[in-house]
Amino acid sequence: MSPSIHIDPSRHVAPVDPRIYSGFTEHMGRCIYSGIYDPANEHGLIDANGYRTDVLQALKDLNVPIVRYPGGNFVSSYRWQDGVGPRDIRPRRPELAWLTEESNQFGTDEFIQWCRLLGAEPFICLNMGTGSLEDALAWLEYCNSSANTHYANMRRKNGHAEPYGVKYWALGNEIWGPWQVGQMNAADYSKQAFQWAKALRLLDPSIKLVSCGETGFSDWDRVTLKTLAPVVNFHSIHLYTVSEGNHDVNVMGPAAAEKGIEITKSLIELAKIEGNLTKDITVCFDEWNVWDPVRAPGEKGAEEHYDLSDALAVAAWLNVFVRKADIVKIACIAQSVNVISPIITSPTGLFKQTTYYPLQLFATLMQGTSLSLHVAADGPEDAYTGPTVPAFVASLTQHTPPAARLTKWIDASGVLSPDRTQIRVALLNRHQSAAFSVPIVFGPNASVGKEVTVHEVWSADLRDRNGFEADGGERVRSAVRTVGWEGVYECKEHSFQVLVFTLVQ
Repeated sequence: MSPSIHIDPSRHVAPVDPRIYSGFTEHMGRCIYSGIYDPANEHGLIDANGYRTDVLQALKDLNVPIVRYPGGNFVSSYRWQDGVGPRDIRPRRPELAWLTEESNQFGTDEFIQWCRLLGAEPFICLNMGTGSLEDALAWLEYCNSSANTHYANMRRKNGHAEPYGVKYWALGNEIWGPWQVGQMNAADYSKQAFQWAKALRLLDPSIKLVSCGETGFSDWDRVTLKTLAPVVNFHSIHLYTVSEGNHDVNVMGPAAAEKGIEITKSLIELAKIEGNLTKDITVCFDEWNVWDPVRAPGEKGAEEHYDLSDALAVAAWLNVFVRKADIVKIACIAQSVNVISPIITSPTGLFKQTTYYPLQLFATLMQGTSLSLHVAADGPEDAYTGPTVPAFVASLTQHTPPAARLTKWIDASGVLSPDRTQIRVALLNRHQSAAFSVPIVFGPNASVGKEVTVHEVWSADLRDRNGFEADGGERVRSAVRTVGWEGVYECKEHSFQVLVFTLVQ
């Protein structure tokens, strides 16, 4: 039996928050230096401040609304004070996260200025490793205060008269991880973060705070939410999926994120009930991507060279965020340039990786209202049942009817466009070799036009990768065409497409 997609435009999940298409920059590898900031570039690719103009344009084309900074693991031993003031007196420090040295030539002021050029809001992660609450309050004062006080005046002295108004502040990064400088257990972190949140809000009540979560399916998330729900606006989740050289494992990995989001939603509800809270608390999935640390070690810059399989995995990730629009309000792909990134630079230019194109299609087309569509896939051949990473995803499929599995070959999300004139379907065929004839059935009182616009990412070889022109150029990119519509879409093997249907009144 062929999978089919059923869509009723009246079945709304929630508005798709544009912030799910956000980015992340960390002082890691070539993300900052020679990525977004390259003052020594001699090839006409920088502006007067040393920012890469080609990188800015490529990110503008992704409609990036928020950028998280400065880490990541880097932040847990970062002294923000080292990165402000005259560059010639900024200290050079050992960098403990990735075992390098930090020049501090790029810091808070440069990041804010770069965000303004990009048209994105800054999102700052606080150092809860070596940092103190006093340091955190000083950083917030430097960025947001209009008072006649020390750190606000320091900002003015550094040439920035007006407050930056940084809205989003994260209470540490991955404090649960043994690789983290300043690792804590959940109880100790929650106790400390609660006090930090109270103090930060005394200085600036308008800020939005993000608690440090784990995967969403960890007891860390339960413990921290129970304590921090009264004082935070978002709970973060981090997860990376890996391929282990197996395409099926690669494209099914985001099912773990979907389950983590569902569990986190329940933990938030439980914390709100127990705390008698009526405030909104939602998920900030502020690190996600395909990353194999064996293939691209972090201490060597984590420069993944993605293929078509990885692009399809990214599409699966983004389908999850659109489907979970009711609870996921921010998501930051890690990272924005060079480091496990959709963009790779050289001194003379850049190329867009395979993963750039599904991200661009989602960011530009999958806006509006998320629809509760249904993929009917009832046959045993319609879903994947092999090994997964993490393994629990496979175990969930063993006792689940095919129609309810998170590992269907056909994976989809849908939106009603902002002007309510179109239905857009992000349709992913994860199967390596099987094409599917997919009926798309619209619900009562919904009629669509006789043509559909198709934005497609596909190549004959799953191993195809992009590169600079000398390396073969961009083999995988998006293409657009218009086809007649008779109710069934012929979905190629290992392909991703966004189908744009026009509603007929």
